[in-house]
Amino acid sequence: MSDLIETPQIFNSKECLALSPKTNSQKLKTRTAQVGDNITIRRALPHHDRKTIGAWCFLDHFGPLDLKNTEGLRVGPHPHIGLQTFTYPLAGEILHRDSLGSKQKIQRGQVNLMTAGKGISHAEESLPDSILHGVQLWIALPDAVRHMEPNFTHYENVPAIKLDNLHINLLAGEFLNSVSPVKVYSPLIGLKLNATNDTTCFLPLNPKFEYGILPLIGNIEIANEIVDIDTLLYLPCGQSKISVRLQKGSRALIIGGEPFKEDILIWWNFVARTKEEMIKATTAWNNHAAFGEVEGYQGERLTPPPCQ
Repeated sequence: MSDLIETPQIFNSKECLALSPKTNSQKLKTRTAQVGDNITIRRALPHHDRKTIGAWCFLDHFGPLDLKNTEGLRVGPHPHIGLQTFTYPLAGEILHRDSLGSKQKIQRGQVNLMTAGKGISHAEESLPDSILHGVQLWIALPDAVRHMEPNFTHYENVPAIKLDNLHINLLAGEFLNSVSPVKVYSPLIGLKLNATNDTTCFLPLNPKFEYGILPLIGNIEIANEIVDIDTLLYLPCGQSKISVRLQKGSRALIIGGEPFKEDILIWWNFVARTKEEMIKATTAWNNHAAFGEVEGYQGERLTPPPCQ
């Protein structure tokens, strides 16, 4: 879904950050970005102060969007290398098509995981609905597997966990003796929290992981600190639990993982290690080579900006 257009730069996951002395955390403000022709989203990662959280290197929060009297979400065919795209709707439906021949409708609570590896292209569009809400993330593939053959997997169900008045969906990794079936290649965690009633509780954390917490509906309180919907709260490694307070109906996303030890280069829709790889991928896409073709999408493929 994402169309990241930025000056190529090395994103170092081992940066030293200025952390709050009160909570040992950092608040990162999201920025608005345009996806497709008419959809404005909140972009939480990459951020100029925090490029990765574990291997998670990209996070868009879209919606809730009222699509009545609009063309809806339409993102034409575009390429990826070196990453996994992770799409999770909270409301509405999205149709995914890719150059492997996949055609998959994704609905609320389901996960689409596309592993780009050495190269894949895809297109996305919303299906008729009044509201669209969800997140899309990228996961940087470690060097050992980033040139693997591409693949696509749709997960209709992920584990559901009840903790006090929290309904928790385990999107990736392991949590409270449950394991997500979603296939990833780095130590990661992904959780969606839904408060079924006002609640205050402690969530266990993996001390080896760094974390990001993003409200999706309503504000939340983490360690007595208010976090609003336009803020990603970063927590460094070393913590074994965190207090959370949510009002009934509030929802939040938690991502985390072991710090990604490889320096990555992100530009447009590519995750790589060198500028030369970016230029090669761009040339291949412009020449209709290496990425295959997406069949069935009624519209133009996306064109990359100049890779300087």
